[in-house]
Amino acid sequence: MSGVVAVFGGRSEIGLAIAERLAADASCVVLAVRPGADASDGVDAMRAAGAARIEVIDFDADDVAAHREVVRRIEQVAGPIATAVLAFGILGDQDAAEHDEAEVVRVLHTDFVAQASLLTVLAGVMRARPAGTNGVRGRIVAFSSVAGVRVRRANYVYGSAKAGLDGFASGLSDALHGTGVEVVIARPGFVVGRMTRGMKPAVFASTPGQVADAVVTRLRGGGASVLWIPWQLRVMFSVAPFVPRAIWRRMPR
Repeated sequence: MSGVVAVFGGRSEIGLAIAERLAADASCVVLAVRPGADASDGVDAMRAAGAARIEVIDFDADDVAAHREVVRRIEQVAGPIATAVLAFGILGDQDAAEHDEAEVVRVLHTDFVAQASLLTVLAGVMRARPAGTNGVRGRIVAFSSVAGVRVRRANYVYGSAKAGLDGFASGLSDALHGTGVEVVIARPGFVVGRMTRGMKPAVFASTPGQVADAVVTRLRGGGASVLWIPWQLRVMFSVAPFVPRAIWRRMPR
């Protein structure tokens, strides 16, 4: 592992946990955070993890028109991005979204449109550069979710955004096959953390650290492009398409 590790959503618990595990072998860790956000805790964590260099860059995920400039600035300051982790996203308010189209648009924009925009920019930038000695031009980690595998009534706005992202990232991964640019699609289940505080954990819940362990193991060891976290969810959701809709609509988030 070497090169620049860039975390888009640099205050995310999962994103920081991944960066901590890659920090010691990275030439630079870049934390791309919302303008005005305090990134000091993340910087301290990267320093404690052995990062040789740390940069903090302003990044407004919803400002899709600025995505290309943000990536350009990161590479200008730190060097070519070797590993990009897209760790931003929102759960949104499902109850509000059922009555407020603005909340629907907010969730879909951050969790699908902004993700697809940045994935496209990163893929293009990485694909255009010379390949390394091992033929690798770059790696991108996209966070889908089991919520998008079969959308549930209980969180259909968030789930539909993740379904769109999952399909986009899967298609992008296929389009990049053989180019030296790799897309790893992580599909975690319920993650116990700041974003889900106060919610009852679902079966096979994981922590940000467990998600990070699975992602880093995949990055270091190779394997399938889709990563179920934990692996048991792949078995569970293999039968999801066959559950009658009358039962599925009563499933919790």
